[in-house]
Amino acid sequence: MPILNRAAELQGEVTEWRRYLHENPEILYDVENTAAFVAAKLKEFGVDEIATSIGRTGVVGIIRGNGTGGRTIGLRADMDALPLTELTQKPWASKIPGRMHACGHDGHMSMLLGAAKYLAETRNFNGNVAVIFQPAEEGGGGALTMIEDGLMERFGVDEVYGMHNMPGIPVGQFAIRKGGIMAAPDKFTITIKGRGGHAAQPHKTIDPIFIGSQLVGSLQAIAARNADPVRSVVLSVTRFDAGTTHNVIPDKAMLMGTVRTLSEEMRDLAENRLRQVVAGLVAAHGAEATIEYERNCPVTVNHDREMQHAAAAATEVAGAPNVDTEVDPSMAGEDFAYMLKRRPGAFIFIGNGDTAGLHNPNYDFDDEALAYGISYWIRLAEQRLAE
Repeated sequence: MPILNRAAELQGEVTEWRRYLHENPEILYDVENTAAFVAAKLKEFGVDEIATSIGRTGVVGIIRGNGTGGRTIGLRADMDALPLTELTQKPWASKIPGRMHACGHDGHMSMLLGAAKYLAETRNFNGNVAVIFQPAEEGGGGALTMIEDGLMERFGVDEVYGMHNMPGIPVGQFAIRKGGIMAAPDKFTITIKGRGGHAAQPHKTIDPIFIGSQLVGSLQAIAARNADPVRSVVLSVTRFDAGTTHNVIPDKAMLMGTVRTLSEEMRDLAENRLRQVVAGLVAAHGAEATIEYERNCPVTVNHDREMQHAAAAATEVAGAPNVDTEVDPSMAGEDFAYMLKRRPGAFIFIGNGDTAGLHNPNYDFDDEALAYGISYWIRLAEQRLAE
């Protein structure tokens, strides 16, 4: 079951778009030039309605089918890049120091633009397709901002679907699962306040470095001894700051880290236990602590029926042997989760081959995947809006 002929014909043109976007990355909500490029393409394609500045800099295009149906299927791509310096040295490498499309959002936009061009040409569906181009996926909560700006209600979205490339999955393959497919990525900052003093007289101090060192190990018990072993919890301390010189015990130490979970129940458990562990250990040493715990986007949870629709569309494009419907969940986060909280839908991975990992300065999107992604979006829209 090959990719669509028209998608293959668009490959060269879409590759040019992808490489242009890769050369000109923008960060978080500051994606004005990217959004303008997207809106101009949608206008060129003859998309019926184009709305800009949704969720500050998001773009939504509405393509109306030939039938009389009133249902609307939302297809979403993210637009923002990362604050990284690119190392690929490709001819289309980022032209802006300190910014690069290291997560493949350039590919995501290009695949959805390719699908929009085809759908606007053919209109072989009964209802409406909303192509959603979202800013600030990389930690800015752009999906939620678009929702709060009326995305679902204004455009009458009934179902919503997302897609992300995944290095390690061969090009031409897809992967999906029921339920939680990506984690809730929470973060914490713990500040320990002790009593500083001379390093030669530790008995006169309350050493926050000593307490913090014990805390790093004790927090691992949340995953090792508090969480059900078959229900994933990741807790990583990723920063430990304290002290200024070799002979002074400081007053304070600061720890930062992340907690990743795949259910709200485990999310609550992890936060509660972290607070208890910190309070108990710090109190035992006569110190004090403050905890800043920030819950970011929720778990990305695929709806069962819509997951089956997504898998069926991918199977029509790639063939059943090339669609993994029981992929292991990723402990990375994805703010498309907010959209799946508001409407039924599903999130799928598309293979990006043997490339550097996401958020890596050597990463690049594989252009051979473009036609597969375009075909998937087209088949999904036509199937969900069939007569």
